[in-house]
Amino acid sequence: MEKRTSCSVQTSTNCDNSLEILNSAHQATGAVQMRIKNANSHQDRQSQTKSMILTDAGKVTEPMVEKEGYLQKAKIADGGKKLRKNWSTSWIVLSGRKIEFYKDSKQQALPNMKTRHNVESVDLCGAHIEWAKEKSSRKSVFQITTVSGNEFLLQSDIDFLILDWFQAIKNAIDRLPKNPSCGSLELFNLQRSSSSELPSHCHIDRKEQKPEHRKSFMFRLHHSASDTSDKNRVKSRLKKFISRRPSLKTLQEKGLIKDQIFGSHLHTVCEREHSTVPWFVKQCIEAVEKRGLDVDGIYRVSGNLATIQKLRFIVNQEEKLNLDDSQWEDIHVVTGALKMFFRELSEPLFPYSFFERFVEAIKKQDSNEKIETMRSLVKRLPPPNHDTMKILFRHLTKIVAKASQNLMSTQSLGIVFGPTLLRAENESGNVAVHMVYQNQIAEFMLTEYDKIFSSEED
Repeated sequence: MEKRTSCSVQTSTNCDNSLEILNSAHQATGAVQMRIKNANSHQDRQSQTKSMILTDAGKVTEPMVEKEGYLQKAKIADGGKKLRKNWSTSWIVLSGRKIEFYKDSKQQALPNMKTRHNVESVDLCGAHIEWAKEKSSRKSVFQITTVSGNEFLLQSDIDFLILDWFQAIKNAIDRLPKNPSCGSLELFNLQRSSSSELPSHCHIDRKEQKPEHRKSFMFRLHHSASDTSDKNRVKSRLKKFISRRPSLKTLQEKGLIKDQIFGSHLHTVCEREHSTVPWFVKQCIEAVEKRGLDVDGIYRVSGNLATIQKLRFIVNQEEKLNLDDSQWEDIHVVTGALKMFFRELSEPLFPYSFFERFVEAIKKQDSNEKIETMRSLVKRLPPPNHDTMKILFRHLTKIVAKASQNLMSTQSLGIVFGPTLLRAENESGNVAVHMVYQNQIAEFMLTEYDKIFSSEED
């Protein structure tokens, strides 16, 4: 007949939770019950039981898996240091008070504990979870922030799946103590790893604790006492640094900070490239004319936003760009990036100071007078605006020439490019009226391209 004895792990009164472990007295493998008690009040005391396994060696294994499955994961901060966001598919396992990230479900099942030891793990005690729509262009993204300053994004295109994960992780966080240093996982980690230590304000009675562990514990205790003074010194140094920090203009002049391609002024981009037409505009136009002139809905159909943002990032980082690469195979991604470039210019291709003049020109009833006025305005544009406008509209005439195949007429292109290429600096007037004029101007420039640029050499 099996006999049971109890062994307890004692913690100091500074900890809010007591941990009680009941195990078998036999040497054979047995079941262990772990019960976490919330001792905030006698009446509200609640307990939650999770099954654990006690091996022959007396080691406690991981809590039972509560939820597992594939999600998209990106780690965006490590210890407070921001990281470049790289999405990858991971097998996520939620168990007890932690989440583990595996490459796939097979890796989790590997018996090799050394392999599993290298798996990235997230301690949920004291963590924060929230929806993070602004952190990614993907839909249904939430963020987990740990007390150690690690930040993870998790995402799935399946709405009910990501909602289920969000709620499961939130429930796990909510039932854990708010003070991460007094939770149960650290106590079990002490038994499993010789390198782990108990936080300075908690204590555990363990006869088998080695001398080097006690030294490490005393060091942590002393270090904790000086945390306040360390923080004050850091704050003081930060204030001095901020007061002496160089201006953005100085950093730009020294070449330490460069303007990005997207979102900059057209003049700035061209000046840096020693050209009057941005190389990115030339590359996009060349790619579209090479493989997109006869594509149905070219410039009207939207490309994948995530891929467009990836292309935007590469261009801004001034990395080598090859639009013939297979990752840019969808020509709508290229056209989407080109439209985004013009839309995000700090000043439109048609400068703000010319907007009202072009509007007045398009209102003229006489066609010849309208053409002459447009020609005059175009000639007076700054060289980057003039030359970029010329190469863009010449390209769009080639799109119109294939209208029977791509179904894009001058009117369709006017609707697409009107609001993208010109807008008022202050939209205080009637926005709908402005939009009509924007479309008409772009359409007229396209229709009368030869006459407007007739006196200029190609």
